[in-house]
Amino acid sequence: MEERILIVEDEKSIARVLELELTFEGYQTGVALTGAEGLIQFREHEWDLVLLDLMLPEIHGLDVLKRIRSAGSEIPVILLTAKDDVKDKVAGLDLGANDYVTKPFEIEELLARIRACLRLSTGKKNTDLLVFHELQLNTATREVVRKNRQIELTPREFDLLLYLMQNPQQVLSREQVLNAVWGYDYYGDTNVIDVYIRYLRKKIDAGEGTTYIQTVRGVGYVLKEHANEA
Repeated sequence: MEERILIVEDEKSIARVLELELTFEGYQTGVALTGAEGLIQFREHEWDLVLLDLMLPEIHGLDVLKRIRSAGSEIPVILLTAKDDVKDKVAGLDLGANDYVTKPFEIEELLARIRACLRLSTGKKNTDLLVFHELQLNTATREVVRKNRQIELTPREFDLLLYLMQNPQQVLSREQVLNAVWGYDYYGDTNVIDVYIRYLRKKIDAGEGTTYIQTVRGVGYVLKEHANEA
């Protein structure tokens, strides 16, 4: 899939050159000429990286960056800065920018920085994703999917499934599960584990040809594929 880059740059000639160069390199692009427009496009579409000019009309680039990060997004952001904007460069990096390029810049340098940021971002995304057969759990977005079915979990159900998926094929005692998910200082009813396991099974295994959450009698539970009898 082509990676998508949002260009937020108020100088139309620079924005156009960036658009053409990035398209030639195989990226999909979007262009915003103001800070406000950049935020709108950022919120309404999926992007893999943002090229962000600092001196923007309507909303300054640093404020755009601040709002992107305050929304919880870790998307790579490369700042496009003027040569003497040292304070803005430092402020941008402190606010969570991944890199900056000083104008005027060589397009080859910018492309190299884009590739580096995307590599790091892709690596991070991969570490966020846990997969067990048809089941996927994303620790960053807290999304759980089986096949193409989105599964809504409560925070405790998510933490329980996360622990099981971090230890696939391993028989986990009820004490291990209780300590890992509820904490060592939990003094409530230990049957709470059985209750939440039933909740998970209904949401994850119900109606499927194979089940993933198995009970090991007298011991605990294991995340292991088991084909249902016809």
